[in-house]
Amino acid sequence: QVQLVESGGGLVQAGDSLKLSCAASGRTYSRYAAGWFRQAPGKEREFVAAITWRGSTYYADSVKGRFTISRDNAKNTVFLQMNSLKPDDTAVYYCAEGPFRDWPPSKYDYWGQGTQVTVSS
Repeated sequence: QVQLVESGGGLVQAGDSLKLSCAASGRTYSRYAAGWFRQAPGKEREFVAAITWRGSTYYADSVKGRFTISRDNAKNTVFLQMNSLKPDDTAVYYCAEGPFRDWPPSKYDYWGQGTQVTVSS
């Protein structure tokens, strides 16, 4: 069973940056796809960014040019660097992953508990 633990959330001001981390443990496959999602109050969960074990990336239009997803395979960790944050980016951010099947991923097997990101205006 894969466990994902997010960290790095917090309260920042508009225009600030924040870097989220997602540490994975228990992974039994080397070819993986990982992603970040977010859910704002009263809204559905939405896709933010995805990355493969080889470093291929895919982004939602709303974050292109501001957010960067990366990974450190040696540390089993995926990151989300968020720059030029806006109040609309306020949400609980979740990481997810699973064995690589297709691209962009249509399914994720494992999810973290989430980390709160709040951007004040």
